[in-house]
Amino acid sequence: MLHATRTPAVDAILFDLDGTLIDSAPDLAGTANDMRAARGLPPMPYAALRRMAGAGARGMMGVAFEVLPGHEAFEALRDEFFERYQKRLLQETRVFEAVPPVLQRLQQRGLPWGIVTNKATRFGQPVIEGLQLHTDSAVHIFGDTTPHAKPHPEPLLEAARRLKLDPQCCLYVGDDLRDIQAGKAAGMRTLAAAWGYLGAAAPIEEWGADAIAQQPADILPWLGA
Repeated sequence: MLHATRTPAVDAILFDLDGTLIDSAPDLAGTANDMRAARGLPPMPYAALRRMAGAGARGMMGVAFEVLPGHEAFEALRDEFFERYQKRLLQETRVFEAVPPVLQRLQQRGLPWGIVTNKATRFGQPVIEGLQLHTDSAVHIFGDTTPHAKPHPEPLLEAARRLKLDPQCCLYVGDDLRDIQAGKAAGMRTLAAAWGYLGAAAPIEEWGADAIAQQPADILPWLGA
């Protein structure tokens, strides 16, 4: 873990969802492979799909069909992916095993935490409710809560507004370059979650986060909790 030069005091901690709090890759990858099976194609290796799970339908279609936004087939594939994924949101998705003890410590310390994800409300709300994350989370910001999605800072700024906090008093934890870009643009401190999906962008060491957490428990000593 890369430690900050000092232990910062924060008033709230915000988390990305997929790849940070929860492991949703099995259901996202399963949906993509269901689509391949429907077309008589063999399944893609899980490892290849998992890496891009943080990019949702865009990432899954890129790996499973080599189709990206702008391709004439993308919208139809994306819509089919959404329809299929909604039917298996919680089939295999779980909270990362090491996450609940960290959330419990934050609550014991009286430090509010929340969720800021690019996952649309129609997928994100049932997931956080099904995994019982909504009961203790102080704020939930989904990909369609504001007019912009990460890496734009607006979702994080909206979370800070709802918490009635200065963004500089918040810490954001995420497993994608876009998370760190959004957090920095919002004026928040940032932690890169190395246990997550990480995507296909630059190496995590180059994201510019204030620190890298190799596992969820690494967040606590950085906070001084």
